[in-house]
Amino acid sequence: MPPVLPFELVVTGKPVSHQTKDRKRLQAWKTKVRSVAEAYWTLGKPTGDFLRVTITHYYDTEPGAEEGVPDSDNIVKPIRDALNGVIYVDDYQITDFVSRRRNLNSSFRVKGMSSVLAEGFCQGEEFLHIRVESAPDPADLS
Repeated sequence: MPPVLPFELVVTGKPVSHQTKDRKRLQAWKTKVRSVAEAYWTLGKPTGDFLRVTITHYYDTEPGAEEGVPDSDNIVKPIRDALNGVIYVDDYQITDFVSRRRNLNSSFRVKGMSSVLAEGFCQGEEFLHIRVESAPDPADLS
């Protein structure tokens, strides 16, 4: 059975930057992301398709006091590495990628929220929402 896309998961907790000097903490984070992905991805083998991946980091801090929030570009690599071999064969398959940060202390207007994203908000703590879908046609440059 081919994997069903789009696919979503949430990982609670503060993401770890690939630039951290604490390699044990980084490895623990990658292990957590991988184990959560394995729990959500119940279809067996990874997809070999080209993909679009969107990672949104919902962080918890007072507005204006965001200096402790990791840069979105620094949290991406460990997440992409953790999903290798679970969701996709290799991250070379990701042709389109979006990384976003959103403060949980902001107001949101959400239409058609997925149950997975709702689960993230209901945890009551910082989390990542990861969405994997088929990549758009590479011939479409729009």
